[in-house]
Amino acid sequence: MQTLEVQSRELPELLATIDDARSEEAYAEGKWTIKELLQHMIDSERIFAYRALCIARGEQTSLPGFDENMYAENSMANERQMKDILEEYELVRRSNLCMFRGFDFSTLDNIGTANNKQITLRGLIYVIAGHERHHINILKERYLKLTA
Repeated sequence: MQTLEVQSRELPELLATIDDARSEEAYAEGKWTIKELLQHMIDSERIFAYRALCIARGEQTSLPGFDENMYAENSMANERQMKDILEEYELVRRSNLCMFRGFDFSTLDNIGTANNKQITLRGLIYVIAGHERHHINILKERYLKLTA
């Protein structure tokens, strides 16, 4: 939870100085733009959080996977203002933090199936933090050319 809270401040600070023109650039041909990458992070967090909710509530149905490239292609992220995407990120993260705080400690070991793999509720919360860490590193190293 602490990592998720730190990230909720770190990512907006990292992207605060990037204007819309720069945020529509990719670091290489065929790669996502910064806006598309951020939208991917939001979409993925929503999906992982939905899975977490399902597992916390005892869902036994296998939850589907998703095609991240199709989602990015259809996101229309580059048609939006960067400030609006950042606001969406902040609202999604705040909402998920509230939901996670409401989970009883005993449910963290609940097991469910997502994308044909078993995972615990605790594991999904770690996945959200790890997925974001992965993309923050890519933003710093490849898009912004910052040293890690």
